[in-house]
Amino acid sequence: MDRRSFMATTGRASLLAGGALTAGAALTAPPASAAAAAEKDERRGGGGTVRFNVISDIQGDLADFGKALDDLHRINPRSAGLGIAGDITPRGYDFEYADVRRTLRRHRHPKNLAWAIGNHEFYVPKYSDPDTLAQETWPNGTTEGSLFRSFYNFAGRNKVYSETSFGGVPVLTLGTERYAHYHDAKLWDEVWISDAQFAWLDDRLAHWARRRKPVMVMTHHPLPNTVSGTRNKLYLGDYLQPDRLLSILGRHKDVFLFSGHTHWDLNLSDWVVRRVVPGTGNLDGFTVVNTAAVQTGWTDDGKGGEVAVGGAFNQGLQVEVGPRTVVIKARDFSTGTWLKQLTVPLHTAA
Repeated sequence: MDRRSFMATTGRASLLAGGALTAGAALTAPPASAAAAAEKDERRGGGGTVRFNVISDIQGDLADFGKALDDLHRINPRSAGLGIAGDITPRGYDFEYADVRRTLRRHRHPKNLAWAIGNHEFYVPKYSDPDTLAQETWPNGTTEGSLFRSFYNFAGRNKVYSETSFGGVPVLTLGTERYAHYHDAKLWDEVWISDAQFAWLDDRLAHWARRRKPVMVMTHHPLPNTVSGTRNKLYLGDYLQPDRLLSILGRHKDVFLFSGHTHWDLNLSDWVVRRVVPGTGNLDGFTVVNTAAVQTGWTDDGKGGEVAVGGAFNQGLQVEVGPRTVVIKARDFSTGTWLKQLTVPLHTAA
């Protein structure tokens, strides 16, 4: 059984050398506090380097999550923030979110956290109780709204999309606003984005482009034909509106999109790519980065599918935003070693 079938059944679960770069409703403003903090950080930040970290796909592996937090504190004790690109929990139960919070309290971590919602946050309806898989009676009395409320209560906001600041660097998180299976029995984890979220994203990217600032965007699901795994048939259909999202992101040279979900190994050559979107007028494209995973790694099986990476697996990123470049570093938390790094020149610095 492949991983996609397993998850559907159980609900569990140069640029410089070092990576391959390939071409490939009403407006909702950000919270005043987040926008003001970003502007304040920008004025205060000067010309220094801002360092922060990105991980994804914890999925209940709290031991490795704690190990990742400890390693990140060792290498970046003054981190400006930590982004988590979805699959925070194995299924989305409130007690699973509480377990994540408990792990955070036990390990030193940055004050600023940016959470993206993932498909595993919607797996409660597959169970009649936490110990009993009952997919034949889906959704087992669980409402779609309750799943979003659990995420909102955990993340401390009332939308799946948000803006925050990591030391003056704007960080936007995106996410699905519907769990697709509630709306179409033929669908499961596909991402649906509202007109309001699209308009908000367009507005915020334009806002920061006018200020000549690079923007970090986090989303759980990867866009097709970008980083590792996304040419695989397993991950080509994750978005219901991929062209619309690409058309917005593709206009901006200094956008960095971080996506998880695949768990594919950062040792692969296409861990970072430049995605050029025809018709946007941006022939340089934008940068897309694979976040790998805390829980279990996967890679290409050579037959159009995927296979688990053997041994311990626990990977993530450090991002260093300077006045002229962004350096992206791949980290192995299980061994406490760097795997590779890539330096991306900023067009705003030209």
